[in-house]
Amino acid sequence: MDFSTVARLPVGEKPATLFVALELSKATWLVALHSPAADKISLHRLAGGDTQGLLTLIERKRDQAQTALARPVHVISCYEAGYDGLWLHRLLCASGIDNRVLEAASILVDRRSRRAKTDRLDAAALLRTLMALERGEPRVCRVVRVPSPEHEDTRRRSRERARLVNERTQHTSRIKGLLMTQGIRDFAPTRRDWRERLEGLRTADGHALLPCLKAEIARECRRLWQVIDMIAEVEAEQHQVAAETTTGASQLSRLRGIGLTIASVLGNEVFFRTFQNRREIAGYLGLASSPWNSGSVSRDQGIQRSGNPRGRQTAIELAWLWLRHQPESGLARWFHERVGASKGRIRRTMIVALARKLMIALWRYVTQGLMPEGAVIKA
Repeated sequence: MDFSTVARLPVGEKPATLFVALELSKATWLVALHSPAADKISLHRLAGGDTQGLLTLIERKRDQAQTALARPVHVISCYEAGYDGLWLHRLLCASGIDNRVLEAASILVDRRSRRAKTDRLDAAALLRTLMALERGEPRVCRVVRVPSPEHEDTRRRSRERARLVNERTQHTSRIKGLLMTQGIRDFAPTRRDWRERLEGLRTADGHALLPCLKAEIARECRRLWQVIDMIAEVEAEQHQVAAETTTGASQLSRLRGIGLTIASVLGNEVFFRTFQNRREIAGYLGLASSPWNSGSVSRDQGIQRSGNPRGRQTAIELAWLWLRHQPESGLARWFHERVGASKGRIRRTMIVALARKLMIALWRYVTQGLMPEGAVIKA
């Protein structure tokens, strides 16, 4: 099905618009439509994943509107980013439908303590949001910038590694917790000789481990080492890609204090986008300030924390590493001049400010080739 007929419009004629909002769930899809031929919202329920039924419904409504108005009708649709991912967006765009993927947390809702929430109300609200967005109200919601399928696939490595590292910590903590109940404190499950050391373990009161406990620890250790092998496999793929291609990640990894893991996260999550200025970078990472100015009250509420959580966490981790590995850089001197010997809250607040300035400096380094002041390249 092809809905792209706006290109054949006469010059100067404004096309009519059919608005479509999709409320998606695993079981059902609720479709809200606003036709230019009738000033009302119609709701239609489809089985979850029924793309053919969805396209057929949109085509039927579009044909009805074109017949009533005697002119072509442009179709604009939207749905919230969530469980279904971005495949539906690509399918709709390939069918000639101008689709938007909206950030669910940015859509305005009623601030009453007990607001009604149903799929019908959500679909209607989503449709009104789309119509306001097309009227030229950019603040009504945020539109997700959809990456290409190739880039979406590339950044899976860094995300998979983060999940595996978290799983490795869980297995290690579980093993140490089980042994701590028997008074054993010095067992390291990440050593390759864990099997031999497990056989020789004795409780704090001198007894051998009981069979069920010993078998459970052995299974946990096997799972742990399976995760360790997977982490090594993912890291090997990252090194291979960095050696074969010239990307932002490989450029960042040249600086001392930035390993390939952090460089991959920043390259895939942050610097794949095009930023116009430093305020956009801080806003995307959620590191911009949140002022509260009302009447005689003027204060700062701290950073927004509404941006990319992976990029923000990595930026703050890198700020600590930058102080350690780039102590003579201009950013490190700026931090020490303002913090001095202070500890606690002041130091934590200033490390966030350093992370913001560091991300701006790295953005200029990746896009313009400007080296951060006093930064050192790896040997």
